[in-house]
Amino acid sequence: MRAKRRGSSAVALVVAGVLSLSCLAACGGGSSAAKTPSNGVLTIGMPNGPQTNNSNPFLESSAGASLGYRRVIFEPLVMTNVVKPTDPGKPWLATKWEWSDNFKKVAITIRDGVTFSDGQKMTADDVAYTFQLLKDKSALNINSIPFGDIAASGNQVTLIFPKSQYVNQNKILNTPVVPKHIWSKMKDPTTDPVKNPVGTGPYTLKTFTPQTVTLVRRDGYWQAPPKVTELRYTSYTDNNAQTTALANGSAEWSFVFIPNYKAVYTNKDPQHFKLWFPSVLAVHGLWLNTERKPFDNPVLRRAMNMAINREDVVQQGEAGYFYPKVDSITGIPTPAGEPYIADAFKGKNATVDVAGAKALLTGNGFTYNGDKLVDPSGKPVTITLSDPAGWSDYQTDLEIIKDNLSQIGIEAKVDKANEDAWTTNVETGNFQGVLHWTNNGYTPYDMYQNMMDGTLYKPVGTGGVSGNYGRFKNQQATDAIARYADATDDAGRKAALDQVQQIMVDQMPVIPLMAANAGGEYSTRHWVGWPDEQNPYAPAQPTLINALDILLHLQPAA
Repeated sequence: MRAKRRGSSAVALVVAGVLSLSCLAACGGGSSAAKTPSNGVLTIGMPNGPQTNNSNPFLESSAGASLGYRRVIFEPLVMTNVVKPTDPGKPWLATKWEWSDNFKKVAITIRDGVTFSDGQKMTADDVAYTFQLLKDKSALNINSIPFGDIAASGNQVTLIFPKSQYVNQNKILNTPVVPKHIWSKMKDPTTDPVKNPVGTGPYTLKTFTPQTVTLVRRDGYWQAPPKVTELRYTSYTDNNAQTTALANGSAEWSFVFIPNYKAVYTNKDPQHFKLWFPSVLAVHGLWLNTERKPFDNPVLRRAMNMAINREDVVQQGEAGYFYPKVDSITGIPTPAGEPYIADAFKGKNATVDVAGAKALLTGNGFTYNGDKLVDPSGKPVTITLSDPAGWSDYQTDLEIIKDNLSQIGIEAKVDKANEDAWTTNVETGNFQGVLHWTNNGYTPYDMYQNMMDGTLYKPVGTGGVSGNYGRFKNQQATDAIARYADATDDAGRKAALDQVQQIMVDQMPVIPLMAANAGGEYSTRHWVGWPDEQNPYAPAQPTLINALDILLHLQPAA
């Protein structure tokens, strides 16, 4: 499992993404699934290997983040849904939030009657302390929120920022609240392991081993308690082991890539074994090094975009479900991003057009020597496509892209790289073409900023890059991205985003192929009420913020 690719959030993702570790082919075969009685228990698995006992909710490296159980111990102020990013958030530990001064100030009203699992009352002081902790400890402030003044008065917390936080508003409101009376006594919250987590959520940690973590439902939760009384998390060694556990019923909920998912999973029990992988506002695409000739030429990048068969990439490389195909020529995933697509590009989708790509090239200084493409300087066009050897889906994708590019005369070679070396090469710009992901968010800002923002630019050979791996330099794009973040109204944001999309279509610094997902596999044998395409109240991934919302929706199966 690659958290950066698979989680989100991300999530990745991936993330989330969501967003990060290798994804190998899933196992096949197996007998009929075991039917273990639930007795109020839900079993959850992730293919992330042995865990270290740390439940720090702010650290993506903690066991609580890796397995997802931090989400049911520590709660956010507001519950938002990346599958339906334009929907308003659900009040959670906050009952109301009001932004003012062009998103430079927010007043948050804190819910009364909430207690931590140790029985102490949660107050506005705890919320203010949490934000102050993030301000003071950059290692915990993973979203790099520029906090200014933080104040608590009565049941209200007021945050002030030096610049507009329109693009960060959900990241701020999703912040998990920690108890001041415990965290203020920690020597160093960035490094001290949190082994006995205390939060406002309905579950507490019962037992921890490197392979299994058990949580139990507590008394005194502030809203109707979940029907699930015990959560059993298992960290399986790899994708094969996790897939086996899903297929035999010992794991009921997971997030794992299964190449032959019908044969090895859903067909084992079609009535109960389900998966749902909705798209979110992030993409996986072919990043081209725009400082390496001839890939500094946008005509070549656009022609390559016209030659790649996205349907084959998704169906063959991503098993037809894992990363949904990106159709819009803007690169914005749909349906999540449909409201953001510029009027000029609505209904305009990327299609394979080899003849059109060749005409575009020959009309702009490229020629052919037989069936080989020659750039305007007289050199044959070749490219090395690189991704880690263990990322089997990406490797399949690259082979398809290699064949596609040969149709317009580009000779491509696929490099099955060492993961550590590849990561360094991407960060330092030592590549020609790589499949890579973008950041995700609740608007297309995060993905475009990650691909095109000149403020992220560092010269080839310089590491520490947090985006713009292709070294794209376009001042108009950089300015438009900044205008979107700072705009004072929706009209200003639309105008800025429309310009970013136009530059994306004209320049194609990254060739978007697939949308990131916020999906998961789950069983309805013992529990029903899961989100799906008909009821997308939450993403299906067990490590995202909505895991708790899902648990509160679950009911025992009849």
